[in-house]
Amino acid sequence: MKEELIAPCGMNCSLCVNYQFYKGDLNKEGFHKTYCPACVPRGKNCTHMGYKCRLLGEGLVRFCFQCEKYPCKDLRALDKRYREKYHMSMLENLEEIRVEGMEAFLKNQNLKWICPNCGELRCAHNGLCLFCELETLQKNKKYCWNREKKT
Repeated sequence: MKEELIAPCGMNCSLCVNYQFYKGDLNKEGFHKTYCPACVPRGKNCTHMGYKCRLLGEGLVRFCFQCEKYPCKDLRALDKRYREKYHMSMLENLEEIRVEGMEAFLKNQNLKWICPNCGELRCAHNGLCLFCELETLQKNKKYCWNREKKT
């Protein structure tokens, strides 16, 4: 897991379905997903929330917690959606980075999201390891993990 894959909003892009499809070039398996190499590695500021926030859009802060308006209503709404649908909290991620530091955060994320079968990272958007459980997604392209299950 790499620091540059942690977005300013606290999203761990290495867990994103579009990043994982990009990394594994999984459209060759019959999918039609948009590939995303993540914002920071390609020299972009936050493309997800940057259009709503001047500080993010202009790259004036690395993380949202560096803003005096933190957490803003847009970040709280994003966090709520991700907590409910994807078992991930942007606010918890940002607080862990702020308090514990990036190294500890990356270590904890790896422990939390690692696939016990193959050692790759599971996808936050569907709970699957796209390296050893891809067949599940091929059978049901709208697969979404059990919303009752918590990681």
